Amino acid sequence: MTYIQLPDTIRRPLAFYLAMEEYVARNLDFDDAFFMWQVEPTVIFGRNQLISNEVNLDYCRHHGIATYRRKSGGGCVYADMGNVMLSYVTSDTNVGMTFNRYINLVTLALVRMGIDARATGRNDILIGGRKVSGNAFYHLKNKSIVHGTLLYDTNMENMEHSLTPSTPKLASKGVASVRQHIALLKDYTPLTLAQVMEHIRSTVCGSEFTLPTDAITKISEMEQEYRSDEFIWGSNPSYTTVCRSRVEGVGDLEARLVMKNGKIRSANLLGDYFLLGDLESSILRPLRGATLERESLEAALSPDLSTTIMGLSRAHLIDLLLHHQDTTPSHQSN
Repeated sequence: MTYIQLPDTIRRPLAFYLAMEEYVARNLDFDDAFFMWQVEPTVIFGRNQLISNEVNLDYCRHHGIATYRRKSGGGCVYADMGNVMLSYVTSDTNVGMTFNRYINLVTLALVRMGIDARATGRNDILIGGRKVSGNAFYHLKNKSIVHGTLLYDTNMENMEHSLTPSTPKLASKGVASVRQHIALLKDYTPLTLAQVMEHIRSTVCGSEFTLPTDAITKISEMEQEYRSDEFIWGSNPSYTTVCRSRVEGVGDLEARLVMKNGKIRSANLLGDYFLLGDLESSILRPLRGATLERESLEAALSPDLSTTIMGLSRAHLIDLLLHHQDTTPSHQSN
């Protein structure tokens, strides 16, 4: 695997590194590439998450914590200079194999440090049952990108107060707070963060490539999409019905529906799920015109939704729509 090195040591915002992943995937001809990066205090939320559901925006503004959206699915995370972010770009487009390879590589690096780390669940690496790394992925044409956090030391107060995880999410993990849910590498190794990063790099990579100066210019141009209000905040269309649930192995789901004359006029599906296919063509568009009745929903939806959202079955989605409904005034937005 090739390590992608920047030609300088300038500290950049998180949006730059997300654009750097895209640049590597679109422009460099490496089968497998990897790099690490660090940022000032930042909250990063998943492609399909609603910011107001996941982030304490008042706290972030008051404490100078930046907020960015990524193009991968999964949940909301806090990052600062006390942890390290990992990026893996590969030409392998098989989701299961790509994700497992990346998770196993990082886990192996930690095990070789003498840490009893274990890959578990859909995207986590745990130490003693506590999360030390959370990861997500998405596809580009002929490429897959996997990225994640690795906690070494971090501002626990910022982490706990900037994120607003749902009660069902914490309950499913048997914990009462973010603090109880995570592990910090500093408690399990005498190595400094710099030494941990060097160890991971030498374990995972066998060669190095330094980006030329003109690549930095192109990445900076690509970065502007991630910094735009349209991408970060998205649109908040009106809705009349909200259906919420947590589905084990899938994540938190929130369906927002616009109903007219008893039929679904439009739909959106928010959450920390992992998106594998085209949500619009596979789920949202087929729901239009259906009623909130089991037979109508079964007729509208494909029997296999797991190719669009990891772990999701048609029965999961129909149960969400039928049994977790909250009526919300029309034209309300969040």
